[in-house]
Amino acid sequence: MTTARYEWPGGHRSACCFSADVDAESPWLWTHRDRVPPTLGQLEQRRFGPRVGLGRLRRLLDDAGLRGSFYVPGVVAEMHPEIVPALAAEGHEIGCHGWFHEVVADIDTAEFEAALDDSLAILEDQSGRQPAGFRSPAWEMTPEMLAALKARGLAYDSSLMGFDHPYEIDGVVEVPVQWLTDDAIYFRFFGGGADKWPPVAPGQVLESWLSEWREVHAEGGLFMITVHPWISGRGQRIALLRTLLAEIAASGEVWFATAEEIARHHARSANAGRFAVASDLPAPVGPRRRRG
Repeated sequence: MTTARYEWPGGHRSACCFSADVDAESPWLWTHRDRVPPTLGQLEQRRFGPRVGLGRLRRLLDDAGLRGSFYVPGVVAEMHPEIVPALAAEGHEIGCHGWFHEVVADIDTAEFEAALDDSLAILEDQSGRQPAGFRSPAWEMTPEMLAALKARGLAYDSSLMGFDHPYEIDGVVEVPVQWLTDDAIYFRFFGGGADKWPPVAPGQVLESWLSEWREVHAEGGLFMITVHPWISGRGQRIALLRTLLAEIAASGEVWFATAEEIARHHARSANAGRFAVASDLPAPVGPRRRRG
C-alpha cells in the first residue's frame, strides 16, 4: 500500500465536506415497519428536522458561503416533497440514502437494489438529475451493494472508513465517513428511559472535532462532518457548527467541497488507483488448532 500523500486541487493542504443525513421519520418507520406504536414522542422529535432544523442548517451554510451534501431517504423525499427541490435550488448536493433507511443486516441484495432504484428515481425526479453518490444507512456495506452502485454508474459511495481521504474499493470511489465526527453518537437522546447517558455538552464535542480536524489537516486528509437536521438543528449545535466552520475556514488551506466534487476530483487526479483496495472478506477461521 502506498504511503504517498493525498493530492488536493488548488494547492490546498486538506479538504472539508459538510454532509447531512436527512433521516427525519425514516429510521422510525423502518424500526416499526411491522407495527406502528400509538406514541408521538420520538416521531415528533424527528419531525423537528424537516420542520425547523434543516432550515437552520441551510442558513448556516449560506452564511458561510458553503454548499453541503445532503443524503435523503426516498420516503423522506416522498413525505416532504419540498426538501429536495429547495436544497437543489441552493446548489447543494442530493445523495441517496436508501428508501426507508433500511439497515443492511435486515435486507438481502434484491431488497437493497429495489430500494436503491426507487430512491434514485424519486430524487432524480425532484432534483432534476440522478444523484451521484450513495450513503448507506448505519454506514454498512457489502460487496454486492458496491457492485450494485457500480452497475448503476454512481460516482461514489460514502459509507466506509478505510482511509481518512478518498480511495477506491472494488472499483467504486469511496468518500469516507468517520464516527468520531458524526453528531448522533454525542447528541442523540430519546428519553423515556431508553438512553444510557445524557447528551454530551457541545463544548466537549467542539474541542474534540477541532482536535481531529487539526490532525487531519496536518496529514492532508479529508475532514467529513456528518450531522442530522433533527439533532444538529438545535440552537447550541448550530452555534457549535458555526464556530467549527469558522476556524476551519480561517486556515486558508482547506478545500471546502461537496462529496461529489471530492469524488470526481479523485477519479481524474493522480490519486486514482494509488489507494485502491478490494472488499476481500476473510474466510471463517474455525476453531484454533495447535501447530506442530
